[in-house]
Amino acid sequence: MPIFELLERNAKIAANETALVEINPDPDEKNNVTWKDYSLIEQGSNVNGRREITWGEFDKLANRFANLLLSRGINKGDRVAILLMNSLEWLPIYFGILKTGAIAVPLNFRYTSDEIKYCLELSDSDVLVFGPEFIGRIENICNAIPKVKYKFFVGDQCPTFSESYNKLITYCSTDSPNIKLTDEDDAVIYFSSGTTGFPKAILHAHRSLSHSAKVEQNHHKQSSDDVFLCIPPLYHTGAKMHWFGSLISCSKAVLLKGTKPRWILNAVDSEKCTIVWLLVPWAQDILDSIESGEINLEEYDLSNWRLMHIGAQPVPPSLIKRWLKYFPNHEYDTNYGLSESIGPGCVHLGIGNVDKVGAIGKAGYGWQTKIVDPDDNVVAKGEVGELCVKGPGVMLCYYRDEKATEESLKNGWLKTGDMAMEDKDGFIYLVDRKKDVIITGGENIYPVQIEDFIRQNNKVKDVAVIGAPDKRLGEITLAIVELKENMSMSEEEFNNFCLDLPRYKRPKKVIFDDIPRNPTGKIEKPKLREKYCKEGLVAAQING
Repeated sequence: MPIFELLERNAKIAANETALVEINPDPDEKNNVTWKDYSLIEQGSNVNGRREITWGEFDKLANRFANLLLSRGINKGDRVAILLMNSLEWLPIYFGILKTGAIAVPLNFRYTSDEIKYCLELSDSDVLVFGPEFIGRIENICNAIPKVKYKFFVGDQCPTFSESYNKLITYCSTDSPNIKLTDEDDAVIYFSSGTTGFPKAILHAHRSLSHSAKVEQNHHKQSSDDVFLCIPPLYHTGAKMHWFGSLISCSKAVLLKGTKPRWILNAVDSEKCTIVWLLVPWAQDILDSIESGEINLEEYDLSNWRLMHIGAQPVPPSLIKRWLKYFPNHEYDTNYGLSESIGPGCVHLGIGNVDKVGAIGKAGYGWQTKIVDPDDNVVAKGEVGELCVKGPGVMLCYYRDEKATEESLKNGWLKTGDMAMEDKDGFIYLVDRKKDVIITGGENIYPVQIEDFIRQNNKVKDVAVIGAPDKRLGEITLAIVELKENMSMSEEEFNNFCLDLPRYKRPKKVIFDDIPRNPTGKIEKPKLREKYCKEGLVAAQING
């Protein structure tokens, strides 16, 4: 069934129960979203940086926006782009789009004006909904996106080139538009993270969304008593599909606008959160703050917190060992997925499999997996190949890109581009991205294995290993290492630490620098290659 039917069910059975809470822990902090008291969201508004809406209010807001779109001639198959920071408005707008039969197009809040224009054009978007943080970027391209018929601004002081969402929906009906849709109708276009190039537009049907809700609840056993703390950006499949566990279980979720360790722990304490999904850097920051004495766990009531899970990237086993030292009673899970497979859950470790930390797990609920060689033959256990997945959450296609679709979809199987191996117990381990494998002197080197080893050094906060051009070997391994605050390390010390690695895996050069990650926690290796592997720069940085 279309995913919005779950929202309508919740509005009937729990109209006055809290659905969403928004917490802005530091409204005045630079680069944080300015706190606004929007007139249509009144319950709990602007109280110590906290707002909330009930399931009944949520559904009415979605209906209002759906009816606004329909009044402007936006119908089934049209495309509506969303460019907003996480807020109480985000999900009602998303569901309002789906209720019309139109296709929702979430956009990355980090996109530049040119990238926004590119994505609007590639997706054939007819409408753009945007917030105050993006006024300048949209103004720059306003005259260059003629296909976008309507621009709706969410916030106060609406710019002259758009219309006020806040004012317009006050005149719209709260009744459901009752557009009849099926699981096979188009629902959303998501964009790939762009870690291996410019984003691709990924088209999903309603069945993908509905299945992701079933997957999440099956894996993490959400009930109406759970409270999910959501920190990652809602434009990404990861955050939203994990939140679908709250939707299907009719339970509260908290949108936290900030990632500082004390903010996360305060939210868990004050909102009695039971489930928290973290990215690797945030989990590491929490642990570092505990070990430095900046955070005293005794000051927080974290007794309700039952599950911590991580996704979006390979998880260093050393991180989870550290985590369980301070949080021994936590259930733990790792979730693997791609935007092409509607986000997390097509593979997961499974609660209770802590002895397999380091693996991404087995096929998720309703999913199948296989690992193949370049000729699409299944490899033996213990051998490395490309991970492929199949299930109800596989994308329909890369929108307007037949070639990329044909390369990625084979008889219903999605080729993930991730190199993996399966152990004797059937657990899958990621080795690396297919495009990140380093070939040195004819030998395949998988950076993730080296990165996991380097992270065991207690001075290291983060690390990325990339291939740098070399005339003799083709490529050599270059480690970019980000040290913890107030830590220092010499190249000699680093090299001595790496002596426990096989000789061919030892980095040939180390550079101490910050590691760039995108909003979903993935290391942006193209940026590192651009910075350190340009012709001419290599000699200075690698051989100099």
